[in-house]
Amino acid sequence: MLGQVRWPGAIAISVLLALVAGCGSGSSGGSSSRHPVPVTLMLDFAPNAVHAGIYAALAHRYDRAAGIVLRVLPPPSPVDSIKLLEDGRVDFAILDIHDLAIARERGEPLVGVMAIVERPLAAVIAQPRFATPRELDGRTVGVTGDPSDYAVLDSIVQGAGGNPRAVHTITIGSDAVADLLAGRLAAATAFWNDEGVALSLRRPGYHIFRLEKFGAPPYPELVLCAKRGMVRSHPALVRAVVEALTRGYELAISRPAGAAGDLERLVGGLDPRLVRADLAALGSSFALPGERPGQLRMATLRAWAAWEARFRLVAHPPNVAQTFDPRFSR
Repeated sequence: MLGQVRWPGAIAISVLLALVAGCGSGSSGGSSSRHPVPVTLMLDFAPNAVHAGIYAALAHRYDRAAGIVLRVLPPPSPVDSIKLLEDGRVDFAILDIHDLAIARERGEPLVGVMAIVERPLAAVIAQPRFATPRELDGRTVGVTGDPSDYAVLDSIVQGAGGNPRAVHTITIGSDAVADLLAGRLAAATAFWNDEGVALSLRRPGYHIFRLEKFGAPPYPELVLCAKRGMVRSHPALVRAVVEALTRGYELAISRPAGAAGDLERLVGGLDPRLVRADLAALGSSFALPGERPGQLRMATLRAWAAWEARFRLVAHPPNVAQTFDPRFSR
């Protein structure tokens, strides 16, 4: 972690910035520093295909080429990523964009500096007999219990012309796949790139209603975040991290089989068939058309901020200019 590098005062900052700024970070790999800066990055969840670009960056030493040594940590639990970032115990964290909005509303000085995926991953997955979300009126839909689940469900049902108030919900935790396969639910909130792919491999025919198709803007679901003090005091370090991850996701787009292999090699216990299917589904979501991965589009984020407040995830639309800093991903 950056806090473990103990240099005194202003000398520490000048040395740190000189180390990062002096390192090659071009697409050719460049020359790396003899003294790369250690940086900790906490994931949002257990390693999976959505993190393929991060592990590709490690496997191909893109972090070293950018003058850093990236230490990637899975969170002890999904809620710990934001807590550890807020407490300054990690330097960067991958956060769900809704968690970022809620933290900002609490007054936490967190800033999004790079999109990890450029599209919402949230969806409602329905049994084959329900061809449209409006047919869920009067039916029981499973939710994990996260506040964003209710916003996702309401937006999708309303966007299809249904009545969200007519839908019955039950908290199921993370059992969407098992409950849907067993026929215990008409539908469930889930991620199309995770549970959606798993269901398609097990039993094709389920309907996957993606959030952006039913009223939500195409916002980035997952965002690389840091504390405001880090962004202000160490912009060269932030840029180095973003550059390393951008190169990793470029590889995941151009060589998905190679990126899948990198992920499986560095993280034990993954199902190769599921990793490759997930990565194939995610490929077009890692970058906007004609652009490098990681871009933060402020117009889209302003539309997201309005949606966030409309579906009561926050009391007021987040201040996009203060919540995101797009200059590092350009």
